[in-house]
Amino acid sequence: MVLPVFLAFTITIILSHPTSSTALSLQRHRSPVVNGTPFARKWKPIYSRPTSLCSTPLGDAVDVGNFISNTGGDSIADGDGIPAQINGGTSGDNFAKVQSSQSPPRSTFFPLVLWRFTRPHTLIGSALAIPSIFLLAAPTYRSFFTLRTFAALSYAVIPSLLMNIYITGLNQITDVEIDKINKPDLPMANGDLKYSTATGVVLASLIISLAMSVIHPTLSTSGLQVALWGSFLLGTLYSLPPIRMKKHPFLAAFCIVAVRGIIVNAGFYSHALSSAFGSAAIPSAGVLNCLLHDRKCALSSFFFGVFGIVIALMKDVPDVDGDRIFNIRSYTVRLGQKRVFSTMKNLLTLLFGVFGGGLMRWSIMTPTMGPVAVRRGLVGLGCWAAGWTVNRDAREVNPEDSGEVYNYYMYLW
Repeated sequence: MVLPVFLAFTITIILSHPTSSTALSLQRHRSPVVNGTPFARKWKPIYSRPTSLCSTPLGDAVDVGNFISNTGGDSIADGDGIPAQINGGTSGDNFAKVQSSQSPPRSTFFPLVLWRFTRPHTLIGSALAIPSIFLLAAPTYRSFFTLRTFAALSYAVIPSLLMNIYITGLNQITDVEIDKINKPDLPMANGDLKYSTATGVVLASLIISLAMSVIHPTLSTSGLQVALWGSFLLGTLYSLPPIRMKKHPFLAAFCIVAVRGIIVNAGFYSHALSSAFGSAAIPSAGVLNCLLHDRKCALSSFFFGVFGIVIALMKDVPDVDGDRIFNIRSYTVRLGQKRVFSTMKNLLTLLFGVFGGGLMRWSIMTPTMGPVAVRRGLVGLGCWAAGWTVNRDAREVNPEDSGEVYNYYMYLW
């Protein structure tokens, strides 16, 4: 219990240091400007994500990405507060009203603000993934529906969701200025959630999550510890200075792939075998042993590792404007939106196609055409159907439209 508290205290010191969190991109209360004019946001009525516009000295609204590419980024400077003039003469107060009227309505009721702060799509994904992993690890369906399994599953889900809040919350705390351009609807970027409140939520989630990984004599298994502590370590290194892996595209992708692929799948699979189903199925229920000797664990980790690559790179496609401004050299910034979007779409289609084909072949080769063979065949057909829809829906997406790409990214989740 002492170690989680100490780690939370250390993170608090780093976040409060003026040369770390307050200067991660620019100053926390400073706005990026182009040629003396701030970046404004203009909402498109169809999509949930905005298209960023800025003003040139002539007062003409231009696309941020095109403007920066044409100027080479040399004219970017940081300015204090909210400038007095935007888009050829709009005062700061009037602009705030215009921006508010263009933004979709949002609730400032604290529980709803906190819900948006948790990044619900990641929270829901984790809440569904862990029971699925338990079901995969279960030797029989009957063994899944027991009180012992329910206790082990609950003890895994609760700290996992808290760790998810810590990782996504820490990223928002350290990316406030970037999110004002890329994701202005987030509660910290639009001012709905105070810095101190967000920090308190994040640190409390971290302490409880790590404490649960070590305090229970039987349910705090080595698999649970690997899943939670591994996620904590990489999630912290991803967002927090001085390492801040997200500034380096390979390291950023590695963090997401490792957590969403190997650490979460293998860790909770090992936890399921140790705490819910015993370890009779394999000689040892350790994480490494599961990866090396359990085919279901290895294949699921590989599948979601590749899927993690898609998520890691696809999420940067709609964020190219802010990443370019704040010198986050993502693959999208380096290679372009069209190339990254097309490559990730093809990779995901290939992933579904290969796994679908493998499951269909596995079904056909089953000695007796029983329920197991039928289930494998149905899952294989499901993979093919998923690959087809991924490819079909991508045809209607303009990779250079942040709103369309963001909606497609959420569809993948």
